[in-house]
Amino acid sequence: MKGDFLQNNLLEIEAGEQNMLEGHCREMRKNCLVMAKAAGGEGFHFGASLSIIEIVAVLYLRVMQIGKHLFQSEERDRFILSKGHGVPAIYAVLERMNVLSREDLLTFKREGSDLSGHPCKNESLGIEFSSGSLGQGLSYGVGVALALRRKGNGNARVFVLLGDGECDEGSVWEAAMAAAKHGLNHLTVIVDWNHMQYDGDTEQVMPMESLEAKWKAFGWDACHVDGHDLELLEMTLGKESARPRAIIADTVKGKGISFMEHEAQWHHGMMTAAQEEQAWKEVVGDED
Repeated sequence: MKGDFLQNNLLEIEAGEQNMLEGHCREMRKNCLVMAKAAGGEGFHFGASLSIIEIVAVLYLRVMQIGKHLFQSEERDRFILSKGHGVPAIYAVLERMNVLSREDLLTFKREGSDLSGHPCKNESLGIEFSSGSLGQGLSYGVGVALALRRKGNGNARVFVLLGDGECDEGSVWEAAMAAAKHGLNHLTVIVDWNHMQYDGDTEQVMPMESLEAKWKAFGWDACHVDGHDLELLEMTLGKESARPRAIIADTVKGKGISFMEHEAQWHHGMMTAAQEEQAWKEVVGDED
């Protein structure tokens, strides 16, 4: 009986934590709408930002050793957003961590703001790498992982988030070979496999067949997960391996806003007033 009571309480705690994480993801999508409104005529990368919300939430709020007090610590885990146009998801989670405020989000893309449309290295925000040109983040991640090893800081992990369209770049695979050669088992790649890139469906633009099989062929420990399943993401991202790890996260471009889902036109764009109202209702629901 005592064992059953303890197990039931543990299950209740886990369920509560899961509900809390789901709430954070909802708030992060709201934050994206706030930033899109602030950007106005500058436009917003909706598709790529919305597809990685769950991945970013799990990494920052559950898996990585990271936070305002750790941003300049050598012991911190490093996160590199190679698909830089998805940076609103990072700003969104930083608001959840009380690193940014909702007022800060209103400065998105404004002159003089730290919240630019692509990441700019910023120690106070924990942004490790300036990105925008695709195909560079993994090479940088390999260099960071090698440096950490040489400095004797092998406990710090490096996470790199790539887009599936970005994997068309040859530099990605050169870096993948180097990581396997050097046995960088503290390096993890997450591929946001949202099936679309700027020019359309990734399988039509440049068929990649099995991404999981490709990473395995390059000497990585690779697996495929549902990129919106919070529990599965947490379990998978927290695992250790003797080799570098590649997680192919199956996601939906524009996730959470019905008229954006699976639509390449929302890679970057601006909403009409009617679309903005609909998007807000779908994300917020009956909350407000």
